[in-house]
Amino acid sequence: MSDEYRPKQNQLLAAMPPVEYLRLLPHLELVPMRPGAVLYEPGTRVHHAYFPIDCIVSLRYICKSGSEDEIAMVGREGMVGVSLFLGGEGTLKRAIVRSAGWAYRLPANLLKESFNQNVQVQHLLLRYAQVLLTQMGQIAVCNRHHTLEHQLCRWLLMSFDRLPSNVLVITHELIANMLGVRREGVTEAAGRLQAQGLIECYRGHIKMINRSGLEKKSCECYVVVKKEFDRLLPMVHGAGHTAWDSQPLRQHGSGGLLARPCPV
Repeated sequence: MSDEYRPKQNQLLAAMPPVEYLRLLPHLELVPMRPGAVLYEPGTRVHHAYFPIDCIVSLRYICKSGSEDEIAMVGREGMVGVSLFLGGEGTLKRAIVRSAGWAYRLPANLLKESFNQNVQVQHLLLRYAQVLLTQMGQIAVCNRHHTLEHQLCRWLLMSFDRLPSNVLVITHELIANMLGVRREGVTEAAGRLQAQGLIECYRGHIKMINRSGLEKKSCECYVVVKKEFDRLLPMVHGAGHTAWDSQPLRQHGSGGLLARPCPV
C-alpha cells in the first residue's frame, strides 16, 4: 500500500470544511473491508463511523424469522453510522460488507464532536442522512410495486455508482438475498438483461456493458434517489483533491491498520 487510497476518495469526507477535515485527518484509519464482515449488529452500541473508499456496505433489516432484506447500500458517496449524530448510540440495522475493499474508520466521539461544533459539518451530515432515508423509502416502494427485472436494474445501477469499476463481484444467490426473492428469479432476470446486451454474467461476476440501456430498463426509483442526492449534496460531486490530501499512507501497529501521517 502506498498512496493508492486517500480519505478524499470518499465523497463525503471530500466535502468536509477544510479546517474540520484537517482536524479529523490524523484520526482516520484505513481498514480492510472483507466480504461478509459485520460492522454493526442490531441493538449494539456504535463505536466507529465508516467512510467507504471502494467497497459497498449493505444495511439490512432482520426479521424475527431470521430472514433479512437490504434496505440501503453505502459506498464512496457516504458513510455508515448516521445514528451517531441523529441522537442514538445504537442501531436497529445490521451493517455488513457486501463488496470488498477499503474504508476509513473514525472513532464515534470525534464524529459527534465535529457534528456538534461545526455548523457546516452538521448541515452536510444531516443532508446525507436525508438522502439515506430517501433511499430506504424508495427501496421499500420498489420492492413492493415493481417487477424483479426493474428491481435488479435499479439495484445494479446503485451498486455500480458506488464502485470504481464496471464489474461487480457477486453471485445470483447473494443478490436474491439482498432483494428478498428467489435465486431462480434473479438468474432469469439477469439472463434477459444479458440477452439484451446490457450486462455480462460470468463466474460470480456481473459486468455492465450498456449503462444507458440499463437506466432505460430500470424503474423510476433509481432516478428518484439520484436526483435527491444531487439536490441535497451538490457539493459532494464538486469536492476535489487538495494539497493536504497528497500525503502517502503508512502502515503502523501489529493489527495491519493503515493511517495517514498528520499533514504539516
